[in-house]
Amino acid sequence: MGEETGAFGAEVAAVRAGADPAERAAALHERLTEDERLGLLDGDTPFWEGIGEMLDGGYNTSPLPHGAVARLGIPGTRFVDGPRGCVAGHGTAFPVSMARGATWDTALEERVGEAIGRELRAQGGNFFGGVCVNLPRHPAWGRVQETYGDDPHHLGEFGAALTRGVQRHAMACVKHYALNSMENARFQVDVRVDEDVLHEVYLPHFERAAAEGVAAVMSAYNSVNGEWAGQNRYLLTEVLREQWGWEGVTVSDFIWGLRDAAASLEAGLDLEEPFVQQRAQHLRAQLAAGQTSWEAVRRSGVRLLAAQLRSYAVRSEPDPGPEVMACDEHRALAREVAARAVVLLKNEPVEGAPVLPLDPAAVRRIALVGRLATAPNTGDLGSSNVRPPSVATPLDGLRAAFPDAQVTLVEQDDPAAAAEAARAADVAVVVVGFDEQDEGEYVGGDAMSDPTLTALYPPHPAGGGAGAPQGAVMTAGFGGDRTSLRLRPVDEEVVRAVAAANPRTVVSVVAAGAVVGEAWRHDVPAIVLAWYAGMEGGHALADVLTGAREPSGRMPYAVPTSEEHLPPFDEDARTVTYDRWHGQRLLDRLGVPAAYPHGFGLSYTTFAIEDASAAADPDGRVLVRARVRNTGGRDGRHVVQVYGRRTDGGRPGETTVVGFAPVAVPAGAAVEVEVPVALRALGAWDARARRLVPPAAADVVLEVGAHAHDPAAAVLTLA
Repeated sequence: MGEETGAFGAEVAAVRAGADPAERAAALHERLTEDERLGLLDGDTPFWEGIGEMLDGGYNTSPLPHGAVARLGIPGTRFVDGPRGCVAGHGTAFPVSMARGATWDTALEERVGEAIGRELRAQGGNFFGGVCVNLPRHPAWGRVQETYGDDPHHLGEFGAALTRGVQRHAMACVKHYALNSMENARFQVDVRVDEDVLHEVYLPHFERAAAEGVAAVMSAYNSVNGEWAGQNRYLLTEVLREQWGWEGVTVSDFIWGLRDAAASLEAGLDLEEPFVQQRAQHLRAQLAAGQTSWEAVRRSGVRLLAAQLRSYAVRSEPDPGPEVMACDEHRALAREVAARAVVLLKNEPVEGAPVLPLDPAAVRRIALVGRLATAPNTGDLGSSNVRPPSVATPLDGLRAAFPDAQVTLVEQDDPAAAAEAARAADVAVVVVGFDEQDEGEYVGGDAMSDPTLTALYPPHPAGGGAGAPQGAVMTAGFGGDRTSLRLRPVDEEVVRAVAAANPRTVVSVVAAGAVVGEAWRHDVPAIVLAWYAGMEGGHALADVLTGAREPSGRMPYAVPTSEEHLPPFDEDARTVTYDRWHGQRLLDRLGVPAAYPHGFGLSYTTFAIEDASAAADPDGRVLVRARVRNTGGRDGRHVVQVYGRRTDGGRPGETTVVGFAPVAVPAGAAVEVEVPVALRALGAWDARARRLVPPAAADVVLEVGAHAHDPAAAVLTLA
């Protein structure tokens, strides 16, 4: 508030007083020159200058400006990436989105969004490009860490929650629209999908974010049914505008997000990001040739201005100062989220008692094993990379939580040394998993030698043609899609050696997607999935291991016992067909058990769901009511999960999440909980009506339990 100036400031005041943002944006657009109108539609930084700044200083270290018009006070969109946090400056590195999805707590995610929004504002940003809701069809996807899980309803609710939090402070952008869940091939692959599968499986989470009022949608790099997503009229106009009635702005992914300036504008792409590139090179000539029109320029320009007016009009406080970056409040939130995300996968008794939690007063010697035990491993080093001022590693966390214990560290890949340390310890903690070398965003290799990509660059000022020097837009060739879902062979060997040497062995897994652990998981008594846990992750891990916090995370996807139980995945594919079968649904179809089913997670206490019932109101809205009883001796948190299946023949063989609610329950107490049920999650695509049609409540069976196919679940019908 108070920072808007000039004509833009006057229009913000008018919108704040009740004026229509689109009408005021149209009036503001009339005051622009032709050059300014075209300038709204792409970045403000010259291409090679921007590339040079990224090479010298790093990616997105400050907001990236688009469409600013200083003479009228128009700020333009000032882009800051995510979703781990505010990538500009040195902010709070929260756990990755997949970890946050494991909390099943949208109120907590909304708090994360608020914190990110404040830090983004402190850096001068007004646009957050980090609401990632892509559905990972296969867990080998290199950027699986950036999304929340593989269920459309769960994904949509988390994207909506992050949107709500961020948009108290800035515009939020949901990405990557659509069908983006391959990394190495993302610049070349054409994803083929039937219309019903597209709308029933791969778009509902985007529609949920749109319904929440997300300011922007970012298109994907890949093509969909033969047309690049950044110039795909079906996705950008027919679905977003005509079917969903959404009024926000569409933006391209960076540098390679469109292939034809006029075609993208005609298809409904409003903004090319992040630099002066293809539209600046070609759009005037294409306008003159009739390949697009000034009306299309106006349409996109008005949308961009209206989005800014809406966002600035709801601001209720001044921009925070730099002291908000990684402040104590945000660090505490990061630690809370990281602890809440930990999934306890196994906790068997040794000498009559479960291994976890550990008692700091009783543990005197700890063997801490693994190359990741001292690594500041917050996720990949791509566009989601946050640069926090510090990172607490597992070693930091254990030393702080066990001040009187001797911690023997074995970092090297040496099973014999690890076993020797474990033999002499009261407990052994093995930290295994992945880092940025193993998975993450990938730019390089064959993709960057593709002349159809290098041709998208403007001529270099030093000469040499459009593609020179192509190395300027390449990162080192690590990360990308995983080639295996198993741990490194030496990690598996270390785990088995430590477990053989010490019966009190705890394995902490650092990962985002599924890890197939059949070679070792049966040999250890305790396993926690700790994720890429952010800047306070080491302390959060210790909080859970000691019982200072209960493990309350639940799996946001199913883990198979074999990679053969997953869809095919070719990281170099040029064409791929997406069907509806992935994750828990595919395991159900194959008739094979999961190692850990969707929603699975243990606690240090036990819970029972009692007196579950479901009712539909006259408008067809369904609510499940139940009592959650803590039947153990410790306070804890449970997640009530509702799974639904149709009985009318629609979407046969599918059981999917239709509602969930986390609940804190004191030891020995019971708490009443209400879970809204989204029948739309079971909806079928009506090609004639061009919409998703939910089933009648009477045609649905609900399972209310602790995870998918929970044998203790209450089975409810609404007939």
